[in-house]
Amino acid sequence: MEAQKQTTMVVFSGDLDKAMASFIIATGAAAMGNRVTMFFTFWGLNILRKEQHVPVQKGFLEKMFERMMPRGPGKLGISKLNMGGMGRTMMKHIMKKKNVASLPELIQLAKELDVEMIACTMSMDVLGIKEEELADGLKFAGVATYLAEAEQSRVNLFI
Repeated sequence: MEAQKQTTMVVFSGDLDKAMASFIIATGAAAMGNRVTMFFTFWGLNILRKEQHVPVQKGFLEKMFERMMPRGPGKLGISKLNMGGMGRTMMKHIMKKKNVASLPELIQLAKELDVEMIACTMSMDVLGIKEEELADGLKFAGVATYLAEAEQSRVNLFI
């Protein structure tokens, strides 16, 4: 019996278009029967942030990061031609018109397909993000956990 194929990816970017690509690839690989692990680090953590404010104890610099970073998939800008958010609005409009799944829909699909989503605890510490500020159903771990998964993977991406 052949071992289950595995796909891993580091999701470093918090840009909407790159987040979309990450989840399209992840759900595609999972639909093909692959075991999929996504490791969210630095700006990629913004994809997983809850859109509503969660009151948690933070220091001054952590509060500044919280205010500067987008909160959740609905607030992400695009990597090129964002134009103060207008590019994001145009992209979402076209995606809806063309029946392309939204980022929240892709995230839900990934959960349904048992895609493992790991939030990098070191990046969380650096950016002042607490577990309760992130989506439910995540695993919290460091880079060693991701690297152990990546060693077993046939496909490893950095987005």
